[in-house]
Formats: sequence, structure tokens, C-alpha cells
Amino acid sequence: MREDLLYYIWRHNKLPTDGLCTGNGEPVLIRAPGTQNSLAGPDFFNAKIEIGGQLWAGNVEMHLKSSDWYVHHHEADENYNNVILHVVWEDDIAVFRKDGSQIPTLEVKRYVSDKLLEGYRTLMDGSRTNFINCEKDVKLVDAFLVENWLHRLYIERLEHKSKLIFELLQTSKNDWEAVLFMLLAKNFGSKVNGPYFLDRARQLDFSIVRKAVNEPLQLEALLFGHFGLLSVEECSDSHYVQLQKEYEYLVRKFGLDGPSSKPDFFGLRPMNFPTIRVSQLVNLYRENYNLFSKLMDLGTLEAVYKTFEISAGPYWEAHYTFGKTSKPRVKKLSKKFIDLVVINTLVPLKFCYAKHTGRDWNEELISLISELASEDNSIIKNFDSVGLKTQNALESQAKLELYTSYCTKNKCMQCAIGTQLLIRNT
Repeated sequence: MREDLLYYIWRHNKLPTDGLCTGNGEPVLIRAPGTQNSLAGPDFFNAKIEIGGQLWAGNVEMHLKSSDWYVHHHEADENYNNVILHVVWEDDIAVFRKDGSQIPTLEVKRYVSDKLLEGYRTLMDGSRTNFINCEKDVKLVDAFLVENWLHRLYIERLEHKSKLIFELLQTSKNDWEAVLFMLLAKNFGSKVNGPYFLDRARQLDFSIVRKAVNEPLQLEALLFGHFGLLSVEECSDSHYVQLQKEYEYLVRKFGLDGPSSKPDFFGLRPMNFPTIRVSQLVNLYRENYNLFSKLMDLGTLEAVYKTFEISAGPYWEAHYTFGKTSKPRVKKLSKKFIDLVVINTLVPLKFCYAKHTGRDWNEELISLISELASEDNSIIKNFDSVGLKTQNALESQAKLELYTSYCTKNKCMQCAIGTQLLIRNT
């Protein structure tokens, strides 16, 4: 049993319309359940409830046991002074406000039907599944409801990604170009080196990158050195030596802090080696002046692909690491990699920039992300296997949000799919 069930019962009017009584025997009539609160404070605001013939307007708090009121120290919190009804599964103790007045308590378990409880237990019985609680029944949910829910979940995912972006914006003193650079560094580092690249990018004053953009050798030396790729032992390769000397000069000139660690190569395919990715990042900035402004103005996926038609530098056509030659190959950014940049950097950044400037780009962003193919990972494959087929990147991103924020936390009563299944079964 979770408090989520109490919220569901209250929000969806699953209690009888008459015959309700408080623990003290006063009749209760719910005129309006109020608005659910997802932040700190009482669970429902602005409810209207008739208790003992007197109409009250105020807030409603919910707990599994009434004694949880004291466990959470609500008796000392002024935010709970306007609670007009305490809704609980089990009324095990009288509860009082900070001023000493008793709060009417409604014990829900006396009024909930066995059918609803059985439906809830069936839905929450995760022990019978290997992936999500509702995997046996999810395909029965109306497709229109699922589509709308996935759109909402995608916006939730963008909101979650916004937290990092606005944090970077604050620390960079509202420099959107610097924020883009940090996010791209994280993207180009991939899962293995992304956190390391982001951390190093945050430590680099972007004004130095701006100054080096017009000096190709300086920009290459700056990024290779700053991301820990110029500390190869006993390497006499001429290109490596040239970059190392240039980086040493930049360190002295700008007072840079050199890296204390190196990115990982182990377990990566050669095309994902940090050397290749940093060279591609260098060339992206070489070929695109004011990259942030350019990306914000792009309205089509075709224009995005054209902007990211980038390869690693000429040296890397015959190398994957410094000093070791390989079969010649042009190391271009793949369509799949660019798609990930769009998903993880471009669309979230556009979303935040639109919020910052008061623009409405939601329709454009939804259209852009919907054109991309679905991501390919175990979570998406599992959703497909239980009947929720994934059509595009919007749906795959939404399902990742669904899985991490709802399914794994058993928040079925906060999920449109879960509540629909419970309604269907009761």
C-alpha cells in the first residue's frame, strides 16, 4: 500500500458520495477534492468539504496512518495550519494542529471497494513481471491516451534536462555559446568520457576558445591538451610534438590548469576514441562561427545534418591515436551520432532558450524530434516487446522518462497508463 493509492482515490472520486464519517462520527461530504500539490506542503489545495454540516474551504493532507502526521512533524509546520481534513488509510491516533485544535480524520479503508483493491494489487504486483508492473496489460490501453501521455513525458524529460542547462548558464554568466560548448563536449565524450569532458569543459574559460577559433593550430592544441590527450609517454610523432608545444605556450599565456587525469579508450570502438571526437569538435568550431546563434536559427533536420557534416582533421585519416598509423579512412560524424546530438543537446538547448526569451518553439521542437529514428537500447526494446511499439525519438525519449521516473519507482498511480488500467479493472 502506498499513498499514491489515496491520491488516486481522492482525485478520481472513488469514495461514496454519502455515508462518509470522520473518526469522531461527523458526516463528511466532499464538495470539491481540490488541486493536487506536487511540491512541499499539503497534498491537495483549495478543497471544499462539508463536515458535520459546516462547509470548509482549505487543504487536505494524506497519510497511510494518521500518526504519520507526527512522523513528518506537521504539527510544528505552519504550512499545515489550513488543513481541514486528514485523509488516511488507517486512523490510529488523534491529530492536532499547531494551535492545539483537532483535525477531522477520514479513514478511507472502510469505504474502498474490494474490487478496487484487487485491481490495485494486480497492477502493482511487480513480482510477476521482468520489466514493468503493467507489462501484461499495457497493450490494452487506448492508443490515443498513450500518445498524449508520451508527449507529456517528453516535455517532462526536457524539463529535467533543463536543470543542468540553466545551472551551466548561471555559472557561465548567461553565456549561451559557453553552455553549448560544454554540452557538446559532454556529447562528444559519449557515455564513457562524457562526464569527464563536461567537467573539463566547465573548467575552461570559453573566452579562450573564442580567441583560438581563428587560429586552427591553437584551437586544436587547446582542446587536445585541456581534455588530457597530450600526455602520451615517449611519443615523437611530429604532429603530437607540435600540439604539445603549442599547448604549453597556451598554458603559460592564459594560466590554464592542466588535466590531472586522462579520458578512457578502453572498451570504445576506434571511431569513438576521444582523439577522434575531439578533432571533430575542433573542426565543428573551425567551420561554424557563432555556432550557438546558427543552431538556434536552424528549423529543419536537413539543415542540422548539413551543419554537422564534420570530419576529424587530416592527421586522423591515418590515425586513431598519436604515433600509430592505421588504414586511411575519413572519420566523419555519423547520422546516428548527429541524431544523439540533436536529442541530447540541440533540442534541450532550444527548449531552454525559448523559455529564457519567452518564445514558443514547442511545436517546432516536437516536429524536429519526431523526425528522428527511435533510439536503440534495452529499455526501448523491452517496451516494444510488451506491445508499446516505438515510432520515433520523441517516443523513445518519453519511454526512458516513463521507465526511470515512474516504472522503476512504482509510481503507477501517477502514470496515465497505470491509472487507466486501474479504472479499466474496477
